[in-house]
Amino acid sequence: MPQYNPPLRDMQFVLHELLDIGSVLKALPPHAETDADTINAVLEEGGKFAAEVLFPLNLSGDAEGCTLDKTTHEVTPPKGFKQAYAQYVEGGWPALSCDPEYGGQGLPHTVNQCFYEMLNSANQAWTMYPGLSHGAYEALHAHGTPEQKALYLPKLVSGEWTGTMCLTEPHCGTDLGLLRTKAEPQADGTYRITGQKIFISAGEHDMVPNIVHLVLARLPDAPAGSKGISLFVVPKFLVAADGTLGGRNGIHCGALEHKMGIHANATCQMILDGAVGTLVGEPNKGLQAMFVMMNAARLGVGNQSLGLTEVAYQNAVAYAKDRLQMRALSGPKATDKPADPIIVHPDVRKMLLTARAFAEGGRALACYTALQLDIELNHPDEDARRAAADETALLTPIIKAFLTDNGWLATSHCMQVYGGHGFIHEWGMEQYVRDARINMIYEGTNTIQSLDLLGRKVLGDNGKKLKAFGKKIAEFVEEEGVREDMQEFINPLADLGDKVTKLTMEIGMKAMANPDEVGSAAVDYLRVVGHLSFAYFFARMAKLALDKQGSGDPFYAAKLHTARFYFAKLLPETATLIRTARAGVAPLMAMDEALF
Repeated sequence: MPQYNPPLRDMQFVLHELLDIGSVLKALPPHAETDADTINAVLEEGGKFAAEVLFPLNLSGDAEGCTLDKTTHEVTPPKGFKQAYAQYVEGGWPALSCDPEYGGQGLPHTVNQCFYEMLNSANQAWTMYPGLSHGAYEALHAHGTPEQKALYLPKLVSGEWTGTMCLTEPHCGTDLGLLRTKAEPQADGTYRITGQKIFISAGEHDMVPNIVHLVLARLPDAPAGSKGISLFVVPKFLVAADGTLGGRNGIHCGALEHKMGIHANATCQMILDGAVGTLVGEPNKGLQAMFVMMNAARLGVGNQSLGLTEVAYQNAVAYAKDRLQMRALSGPKATDKPADPIIVHPDVRKMLLTARAFAEGGRALACYTALQLDIELNHPDEDARRAAADETALLTPIIKAFLTDNGWLATSHCMQVYGGHGFIHEWGMEQYVRDARINMIYEGTNTIQSLDLLGRKVLGDNGKKLKAFGKKIAEFVEEEGVREDMQEFINPLADLGDKVTKLTMEIGMKAMANPDEVGSAAVDYLRVVGHLSFAYFFARMAKLALDKQGSGDPFYAAKLHTARFYFAKLLPETATLIRTARAGVAPLMAMDEALF
């Protein structure tokens, strides 16, 4: 019963009209020849794959789940997943934004961002199998030895092999300094790794002949804490120097996690028993390489919730137009029917427009950040690369936390539109809610993202990154503030910018006396800055819609309505958030633990 239509028109609007991606790419030598027609053609084909191949497997895959053979430790994903992956590889999709040196197509990360949004809308659980490979690819590309790159990257790029990140252990989640997995050096330069990892997404499956695990472990003489962590590449099957596969390595799935959502992804408890691995990067410097994976994953997780927000919205709208319940308070609208479709009711529209605004604002922010990543990696000017890197660093925790919080809210609203039917599996909506919930937890909980934003990215450099982003907003406000038809967007944007500046200074001063003030304000603060970024992009999109509304294209009318809804109904949340952030740490920490 669920449906999905790739939002190609809005993607084209964001890429070509909002971001003017063609002009940006012309300044990046590797992408200078990538034009709008190429981008649109790739995304159109990608949308077909998502809608026609992956989407039909989403509901059935959730119901079936994965199966572990406890004798062989092999995991079988749901029916159709392996065949869909073969089509994915055959289409060249794994190589889309990868380095041509290793067989990649070398397209911009921004294009891959849009492609993966569609994959996540169609089937988040399936998309995690190839999605985890991107993190492994990025880490090895940045920190691997020439031998490791030659051995593993072509296989990851082609999709012949997949990758994972093996970080979490039963006793340590976010605090990786507590991990206990050991790596013993061998005479041949390899290491024997022993320990246990949990919550390993796509940790075991039969969709490819080999899985490349990136594993955090400790050397025998490693310092305590996070300064004593090293990173190792540990393949499921040993790999000879010529790339041929040897015997089974000492790493296997001990059990599958029984989860609230993403049932069709094999989330594994992984046992390492003397598994052979090779060191990635320098000894005891594994966190540096790990954060390459984590940052890629954080952007990817935000994209997961963006995808779920879009598909949940599409289905809720279709249902609301069809479902008849009661009459509009202002009088019957469908006079030829026994009741009106529920889309006539104001609160139903509020829920639908909330999801729509979260999807369109999230798409703009995610694509903008992906384009900054392309600039960071490819611009010939060092200052431009550094500025883009700072902006990507600032926006990454916002994308991960704000978009996943919004995804949880949006999918819940969309399920509510269905009433009792939303709670029933075959309608598809309750799956989106369950799948969305994990996105707020993994790859660093949203509280961790909030602490990262406020503590490291803002206060850590005395607001340098935030001021640079704020300068762009201020320039837009200055430029467009003279337009009468932009006042409803410019005035609240300018006002929130001023309030963020004052709030940041206030929290910074409090934190000098008590660092816990950062912890008490961080979650509210991230959501405020998330709204600031959304307000900026919605104001820019509203300007474009105002300029184009004379064209008669209903797309621009809808965009303008959505922007007005966002500023009227969602942005005001910041008033409460600012007030609760200012309330400080005392209401949280004053009560004695014994009273809990």
